[in-house]
Amino acid sequence: MKPYIGITTGYEGDKLNLRCDYISAIDNSGGVPIALPVCKTPAALCSRINGLLFTGGADIIADYYRREPSVPEEYIKPERKERIEFEIELLKEALLQEKPILAICFGMQLLNVYHGGTLFDDINYQLASIGDHSKGFHEINIVDEPGGFINKRYTVNSSHHQAVMDIGDGLSVFASSDDGIIEGIFKRDYNFCVGVQWHPERIFYDQLSVWLFDALITAASRKRSDREGT
Repeated sequence: MKPYIGITTGYEGDKLNLRCDYISAIDNSGGVPIALPVCKTPAALCSRINGLLFTGGADIIADYYRREPSVPEEYIKPERKERIEFEIELLKEALLQEKPILAICFGMQLLNVYHGGTLFDDINYQLASIGDHSKGFHEINIVDEPGGFINKRYTVNSSHHQAVMDIGDGLSVFASSDDGIIEGIFKRDYNFCVGVQWHPERIFYDQLSVWLFDALITAASRKRSDREGT
């Protein structure tokens, strides 16, 4: 049986929003995509799926990582509080239930903040001589192994202005850009918990992108088999 993968959704006015790329990536990797609405029952939702995909979004404000903002207010486009707090609870439940997790862009930042890490509010404002990470492509270096990578250097797409500053407790860095931005994190001694700063769902033709989704589905399949006793 194919594993059920919950996919977090964002807001677009009074509607929930989910890019089709996330659904296609899960579908093409052999999972069953399930869109998760922001609601009051994250534990119940989590118990009914076999893995989780935390998607991109707007900005996490500094209140969530216990320090004052470091940039003028106009540099921040805050994500809605309802979504942030729902996904924090969803992540908490996923970890308690040992569900496999892939966290993308905003999702990676949320994963880091949940574990006590901090963020750059705006990398171009706070760091000198940083490359443009808001658009285009750049190289990353694999500096550790959450498993399975063939190469040590990859080209990824980029669409962010916040980034991980201090790494959260229990997390490790596995990828970074040439200008020093943390691009990938993972949780050791866990079945699969990986965060990436780029958007692999948009470049699904790429070897690394396919590996990330395949690894999520493989871990979720094992979780489903363990639950069903098969």
